[in-house]
Amino acid sequence: MKIAYICTGKLPSPAVKGGAIQLMIDGVAPFIARKHQLTIFSINNPILPPRETVNHINYIRFPKETYEKDVAVELTKQSFDVIHVFNRPINLIKYKEISPASAFVLSLHNDMFSPLKISKELAEKALNESALITSVSEYIKQTVTRRYEVPEEKIKVIYSGVDLEKYVPSWTIEGQQIRELVRQKFGVSNKKVILFIGRLSKTKGPHILIECMNTVLSNHPDATLVIVGGKWFSENGWNDYVEYLHHLASPFGNNVIFTNYIPSEKIPQILLMGDVFVCSSQWHEPLARVHYEAMAAGIPIITTNRGGNTEVISHLQNGLVIDDYKNPYAFSEAINYIFTNKEKSKEMAVNGRKLIEEQFQFRHVANRLEAVYVEAFYKNTQLNLKN
Repeated sequence: MKIAYICTGKLPSPAVKGGAIQLMIDGVAPFIARKHQLTIFSINNPILPPRETVNHINYIRFPKETYEKDVAVELTKQSFDVIHVFNRPINLIKYKEISPASAFVLSLHNDMFSPLKISKELAEKALNESALITSVSEYIKQTVTRRYEVPEEKIKVIYSGVDLEKYVPSWTIEGQQIRELVRQKFGVSNKKVILFIGRLSKTKGPHILIECMNTVLSNHPDATLVIVGGKWFSENGWNDYVEYLHHLASPFGNNVIFTNYIPSEKIPQILLMGDVFVCSSQWHEPLARVHYEAMAAGIPIITTNRGGNTEVISHLQNGLVIDDYKNPYAFSEAINYIFTNKEKSKEMAVNGRKLIEEQFQFRHVANRLEAVYVEAFYKNTQLNLKN
């Protein structure tokens, strides 16, 4: 089949500027391109050419300012069997008008059917125009099915994944060697390291982790919180919230470290620095992909019972789940549990790695997506024959 991926107009593909959608595309695209002709549309970037073919994948990039218009024009020049629109239901409606013979798949990575983002009329049109829809979690699926009458089978939950070859488990000799090198680099060789990885936004909750450090340090004076991330993906600028975080952390000195943004290709090594990874999300997280990454690296995980997080993290099985997510003390208790129950923590980490090996590698994700494309193409063909 000829398949097109239409990314959002926020970040380029490949993921030179990060982004969960872009990282997933990077992971599945090589597998899809083995059997199908794949073209990926995204915004441009100074280090990437407007058009190129890499490993049998065609990349077409347009300026951010005119991205949607340029994609629409390109669709008048090329025909595709399946067009996968990422996270933009309103754009799908426009593209379907231009390419009516194509089967459209819409993937949802956030609550894009919120009334704040789309009107009822346009939402229903996007749902009707989509041959099939995928969502990154059952939680995101339900943000649609709770609002609109749509057949359950039309929305497929396709969880994300990782390239396992990039992740060395923390308990291996190689993993321990990488761990020590990274810990030396950040000056935490003899510390118990608590890792936060994500955008520095209030919804991600890094302030809660800083607030819990008083209690953590009273039990574990050698603990250090390492906050990995920038204001907005690869941007390291300051805003009021980032300034607030630094102000909040200042009394703790070197017990709280900010690294700024670290490129996605270095995250597998960064994770090995940690004794525990904490997702402190305060909002209804669709399902943060860093959970998959931490499991792949073999790091104990603490997460919040928000959104889709608990669909891949089960309490005391492959991590700890916090219900009282606004309470810093709940986090300090969970961190203390990880630090003082080493055998159980190791067991949860091993379970997490096994889960990735069995279900959440990019080859698994690609196979599930390919099945969606085949079904969408078949449904669309049948519909076109009737018309």
